[in-house]
Amino acid sequence: MSEPPDHDAAPPPSMLSPQAARMALDTPWRARLELRRLVSWPVARLVFALAGVPWGRGWRFYGVPIVQKHRRSTMLIGDGLELRSTPHSNALGPFHPVILSTRRAGARLVIGRGFGMTGGTICVEESITIGDDVWVGANTTITDTDFHPLDLAARLARPLDGATAPVVIEDGAFIGMQSLVLKGVTIGERSVIGAGSVVTRDIPPGVIAAGNPARVIRPLER
Repeated sequence: MSEPPDHDAAPPPSMLSPQAARMALDTPWRARLELRRLVSWPVARLVFALAGVPWGRGWRFYGVPIVQKHRRSTMLIGDGLELRSTPHSNALGPFHPVILSTRRAGARLVIGRGFGMTGGTICVEESITIGDDVWVGANTTITDTDFHPLDLAARLARPLDGATAPVVIEDGAFIGMQSLVLKGVTIGERSVIGAGSVVTRDIPPGVIAAGNPARVIRPLER
């Protein structure tokens, strides 16, 4: 049985290159996607500028993300960012644009180089730190807050005063589609979280974890 041909490593650097011409012939939807990316780029740049988020090198946007930044919060993102926010931008079908939200004064969202996300949400009330080369599958939510108190009396009196705890996702981690990463967890370096997982506790480095709640399945390298 023959091996399938390799995927292209990345979209071509220029729409006028031979690689772009081949892409347009073989996968016309990708050519249309790159054209839409060029059209949405100035709008995305304006969105980040209005939010007061420093612009990085090599950022790519397929559709325009939603950025909700509290003026007295911190949102820092490294070079090589790639966000996919429209249904046609990924075969897994984003449910909504990527949402980056810091909701309180003093909240901190710090993301390293080479971050990629499709149609997901990162919501911060205290602190979320994401390392370099972290990829997040379609329609995943990462949050450091319960949003609402668990106790009924507290929920009625202070509906937005849910418990918070920092989240850390270390370098090279990969989170599968439609996962949920909850407050107070650390996902270790290079670890892989299976699709549809609910991460409620720390995941060590270099493992595959999955389930609800997510648990270690095996080491990444046997």
